[in-house]
Amino acid sequence: MEKVSVCGVSETMLQTLYARAAYSQGKAPLFVDAKAVEIVSEMDYDFTLAKKDAAMSSGVIARTILLDGMVGAFIRDNPSGTVINIACGMDTRVYRLDNGTIRWINIDLPEAIAVRRRFLPEERRISAIACSAMDARWAREIGQVSGEVLVVVEGLAMYLSEADVKAILSIISGRFARVKVIMEIMNPFIVGHVREKSIEATRAKFTWGAASGRELARLVPELAWVEDVSLVEGMKELYPVYRVIGKIPMIRNLSNKLAVLQKA
Repeated sequence: MEKVSVCGVSETMLQTLYARAAYSQGKAPLFVDAKAVEIVSEMDYDFTLAKKDAAMSSGVIARTILLDGMVGAFIRDNPSGTVINIACGMDTRVYRLDNGTIRWINIDLPEAIAVRRRFLPEERRISAIACSAMDARWAREIGQVSGEVLVVVEGLAMYLSEADVKAILSIISGRFARVKVIMEIMNPFIVGHVREKSIEATRAKFTWGAASGRELARLVPELAWVEDVSLVEGMKELYPVYRVIGKIPMIRNLSNKLAVLQKA
């Protein structure tokens, strides 16, 4: 067992890791995150709060189902493209979707990357950069990029400020002539009124929200809004009742969304 100690926003990566591992060992899962199962079994960390936080777990699984589909579609359409995974934490999507040719770059704070490298292998096509998402150094360190680029920003924006989000999007827009961005956003009402117990225990706090990706496009006009994909779509896969209640506008509007932006 390897003891792990991180705090704040970086610690949330352990809660989401556990959620994927636990779901993968349940009955008839829609995806199996074998890496997450393996890592949780090797990690000396108290996952008690994550085990009890059903709301957090459901959101993580719904988000994973949707992003696996969206990123998988990009890889099928662009088998030699590049995926940049900002705030990667202990994300293991590349090991589920790798086609043998895609380039995958994980980016997170140094303390998160240090933990990641203890458990997850890197190779020539799969690499990591220890750097803040708001520091343009990561964009320079990537070097030459050929083909289409997808940037995924999962589970981060709600812990930042609007200025931070604008900085990230500006770095992306300034670095790539053609790029698609998928950024998870949280409704401002949820930011101000809802707490997830396992996340709150890490002392991470929700601080910023946006009702639609249209607000992101207004921050950085070079990026055009394409669509918002509500996490309700993922919840429908988990719980059939969401096929009914998911039609209620308030439910769809208050759910986290995956905002898709494009610079062509």
